[in-house]
Amino acid sequence: MKFSIFAAFLSLAGFASASSIASRQNCPEATRFGVVIVNPTTVKPGDTINISVDFTCGVKTFGIIPSFLDFTIEVSSDANNGFEQPIVLARRTIPAGALSDSFTTTIPHGFYVANAPYNIVLTNIYNIDGTDGSPVLVEGGVLHFIDIDV
Repeated sequence: MKFSIFAAFLSLAGFASASSIASRQNCPEATRFGVVIVNPTTVKPGDTINISVDFTCGVKTFGIIPSFLDFTIEVSSDANNGFEQPIVLARRTIPAGALSDSFTTTIPHGFYVANAPYNIVLTNIYNIDGTDGSPVLVEGGVLHFIDIDV
């Protein structure tokens, strides 16, 4: 009797674990902070750009619920000479329960270097529980390549 209860418990635990693994396979860890779509990906200063982000995997699979979103243009770290600061495109919030965000903005007339590798960087700022249960803001981010013609 004890063995059958134990076996049933292990079977149930295995099933729960398998369904959790299956949902995470559909949502790779790289998607936990959002899936960014940028259009167009080749621009010049003054051009309009559309940015969309899908947070479905992050919210439903990883429990990452965005509080604030920062969008910047940054030179890839391996090509940055240390003097190229991020250019802020937008700081946004999304309504409670929303699983996506999209907006249109203009590429600023900043200082860009010809042929440098640029990225649109989404920094997703979200709450986790602190050691005493109080909220603590942390951040994670994703990159999307963009080509800026100078």
